[in-house]
Amino acid sequence: TEILTEAEANSIKRTSASEIFDFIISECDAVASELPVSYKNLEGDAASGDNPETGRVNRGTALALKARAALYRASKLFNESGDKELWRQAALFSQDVIDYCMENGIVLGKYTDLWGTNNYQAAEVIFARRVGDTSSPEYDNFPIGMENANSGNCPTQTLVDAYEMKNGGEPDPANPYEGRDPRFKMTIACNGDKWPDSNPNPLETYIGGRNGAPISYATPTGYYLKKYLDGSIDISAGSGTGGKRHSWITFRLGEFYLNYAEAVFQYLGSAEMATDEFFLTARDAVNKIRTRTGVNMPVLPKGISGDEFWKRYKRERMVELAFEGHRFWDIRRWKEAEKVFETPISGMNTDAKTNNDFFKRTEIQKRIFLKKMYLWPIYQTYLDNNEKMVQNKYW
Repeated sequence: TEILTEAEANSIKRTSASEIFDFIISECDAVASELPVSYKNLEGDAASGDNPETGRVNRGTALALKARAALYRASKLFNESGDKELWRQAALFSQDVIDYCMENGIVLGKYTDLWGTNNYQAAEVIFARRVGDTSSPEYDNFPIGMENANSGNCPTQTLVDAYEMKNGGEPDPANPYEGRDPRFKMTIACNGDKWPDSNPNPLETYIGGRNGAPISYATPTGYYLKKYLDGSIDISAGSGTGGKRHSWITFRLGEFYLNYAEAVFQYLGSAEMATDEFFLTARDAVNKIRTRTGVNMPVLPKGISGDEFWKRYKRERMVELAFEGHRFWDIRRWKEAEKVFETPISGMNTDAKTNNDFFKRTEIQKRIFLKKMYLWPIYQTYLDNNEKMVQNKYW
């Protein structure tokens, strides 16, 4: 909060995580009421009422940052004693974000509205960072085998398995991609899909296929990414469309229904309980996500047990927020990373061309997560310079 001399910096003790969270929350409280809900029609704007100031921090941004910070603070990584009051605060702050959205016309819309040229205008966006015209994400992530494409982020079988069947049953081993949660096909491209628009042929992700190994950097899992990519962009040298507008959504309403559900469940110990203080049950909050336009998954049933709810909640969060930058932090704050990493990364990439032979799960890579990795180490230079500086556990 103030400029330090070198001597002061090398003689101070570490600030506790609790104090840091207090600071973040208090800063958000201090600025929220001073920020506009919208920059539309402010003094100096065009008489037409257009909104040239999209992408700027607004009141919802401060409320959302406060609520997300409170959720992290209440989680096991920073709340090993299980203090219920921290979960209550996290639930209240997420409820404040939901109330803010309801008051200002921010609602759940189509899932696919979250990416594309105009995604910053999607109905549920609270704050989006405007990137500008670019085709870098498409160059980086379009399937190998297309001109100028580099494969990039390849979804794993673990993620694919997280997409439930719409009928509540088990997938057909010979046709495992049909009948799943619609967000699967919106997010992930698999063998036989026509992706992206400029690709003249269906994807062949098997070994020897147009988009598979042994081509360098081909998907190791048999899957390519769709979400947050603009399928209308052509990156070929001869007919390329050039860059198109991209925006990165930092905060959106869907996250806060999930954050609220987690916090109120952990506070009340039930997925079915509502109180005078909390207007939605945890189950109802998750069902808001599952029944959003274009998804329409069956609701979580009444009478769901706490253990089953927690299992289904984590799965729902993995699916709804896939590739939005949450998963890495979620498994750490829950202190479940060691368990998650016990399962090797797998895929469906085989040398067979027919469906009956193609769908064979293959192990791609083993990974290790050690207990010390929950918190990163303090640089040795800092420890050498400051005898009061204490290293994180296990390093």
